Amino acid sequence: MTAEVRQVRETDLTAWFHTVDVAFGGLPDAADRAAWWRAVTEPERALAAVAGGALVGTAGSFSFSLTVPGGAAVPAAGVTLVGVVPTHRRRGVLRSLMRHQLDGVRERGEPLAVLTASEPAIYGRFGYGPATWELRMAVDTVRLAAPELPGADGVRLRLADPVAALPECERVYAALVPGRPGMLARRPGWERRGVLDPEGERDGAGRLQCVLAEVDGEVRGYARYAVKGDWDHTGPCGTVRLRHLDALDPVVHAALWRYLFGIDLTSSVVVRDRPVDDPLPHLVADQRRCGLGIREALFVRPVEVGAALAARTYRAPVDVVLEVADDFCPWNAGRWRLSGDAHGARCERTTDPAELALSVRELGSAYLGGCALTALAGAGRVRELRPGALAAASMAFGSDVAPWLPHGF
Repeated sequence: MTAEVRQVRETDLTAWFHTVDVAFGGLPDAADRAAWWRAVTEPERALAAVAGGALVGTAGSFSFSLTVPGGAAVPAAGVTLVGVVPTHRRRGVLRSLMRHQLDGVRERGEPLAVLTASEPAIYGRFGYGPATWELRMAVDTVRLAAPELPGADGVRLRLADPVAALPECERVYAALVPGRPGMLARRPGWERRGVLDPEGERDGAGRLQCVLAEVDGEVRGYARYAVKGDWDHTGPCGTVRLRHLDALDPVVHAALWRYLFGIDLTSSVVVRDRPVDDPLPHLVADQRRCGLGIREALFVRPVEVGAALAARTYRAPVDVVLEVADDFCPWNAGRWRLSGDAHGARCERTTDPAELALSVRELGSAYLGGCALTALAGAGRVRELRPGALAAASMAFGSDVAPWLPHGF
């Protein structure tokens, strides 16, 4: 049976969220998390696939602004809640949802679509490429000395209620957004995501805690965490589960980590999502004791190649003709001349001979500066058609700061 894709109506929302739950295994969110999702969902951007009068698929998006190299905030559709119920898989429902969604993103004038993937293998065929990575750490705070930097003793730390401290924490977060590609300028309501703490999701840990770091009376950093207690035959060996840590300078960053190292009755700090250039591994004597691991986080898809490439700046001067393949959004296919530097860029159609050939997926991976075009070429996914073009373009697309998505959506 063919599914019809249409915009969700207000009267559909309860059934729409139920369909999401079914598509993701049938486990509904805790009440406060479900209420938050309902509050931030933009119904005008939500799609439903309907077959036989029943909802069988969902896709939504948020109207985000994404920091790109150079510091600009570029409109981006934050794709979310994409799912198909088990009875209608392998019938083209997902493809129809993606088709309607990307057409809508283009109509709204958003040059980028971004997502986090529960199953990454799905989205490459729709033009999404992995563009940021998250660093995971399990830090041995018994065998490692706490981080120290001159001036850390001048940082005042105080515990605060996580909800009451939201205004101070958001000011710190907002100050950091323009300085790192991949960060999201949070819309109203999104700040509450960081303090959701359903008891059923704590997995044995205590309630969420927040510590603020002040210098001369100004909050310049914070950490949110929970402690999971444990004991063995040697004594206490609890774990600090770090959820968020933001700091406006290296000294505050070190002071917050020193505090986390020193929490009583614990022997480790575990964190799932830090930038891959986080300073902590360079503040300790033995990086192996940090239990480092990485995985991809944000997938990027240029919806309008010309507008997307012109919206960012470039680390080195670049003037290159790209032959772009894009089967799913054919308006992007063809040759584009990209010329730019650290001050701005232009990207326009051209009939000049191509110098690099790649698909829109590779452009998405390279877009925020965290994935080198040379690495993609090594995998056979970028072809150099003019000697020297690859190295020059790869250098230009890079970023001095690793791109990072601070939270999912």
